[in-house]
Amino acid sequence: MARVLIVEDQKKLLQSLRRGLEEEGYEVITAATGEEGYYHATTGSFDAVVLDLMLPGRSGLEVLRDLRARGFAKPVLILTARDAVEDRVRGLDSGADDYLVKPFAFAELLARLRALLRRDLSGRELFLRADDLEVDLLARRVVRDGVEVELTKREFELLEYLLRHKNATVTRDMIARDVWKETTTAPTNVIDVYITQLRKKVDRPPARQLIQTIRGVGYALRDNS
Repeated sequence: MARVLIVEDQKKLLQSLRRGLEEEGYEVITAATGEEGYYHATTGSFDAVVLDLMLPGRSGLEVLRDLRARGFAKPVLILTARDAVEDRVRGLDSGADDYLVKPFAFAELLARLRALLRRDLSGRELFLRADDLEVDLLARRVVRDGVEVELTKREFELLEYLLRHKNATVTRDMIARDVWKETTTAPTNVIDVYITQLRKKVDRPPARQLIQTIRGVGYALRDNS
């Protein structure tokens, strides 16, 4: 039985989520403030956290950043009433694994939570390589030509996706679906921004350019070795 922590200050929503998840077979612990949620997350054992960003006192974003700084590695699904691209980027860069914009359908929350819980490194490669680029999936460490490259969480996920599809073209819709978990409108402008940022870090001259733009289609990471 998966154990889930829900941190949400709206009482009715909190009760509804708890009841719904328990009916689906989850063990659920709840918290109504950021401080309470942080306490549970750092003192208990959970398989996933559902975290509202707009919390009284300690915000959900602060809780998320502090948890990741402490090495909390379990998936975090954030809930937010804000749908602006910059708010999504800020939350994902702070360590969130996925997000839902309020109001949302409970069925979608369940689907996203199941997807997060299925993510596991067991049985997968621990290292990905292309040319002189090496990625340690367990340590989340990226090295290019012997030099470590610092990436944000989202940049790392995007690079991992490109490496897993090495030498194949991936469309923006594929990236939106599989990395951003978008099911409706693909955030193509955000994807393009992240690709540009990733190139500046991974393909910095004089290194050979690995990340290619396939005009009118998407992107590809080419292995030149």
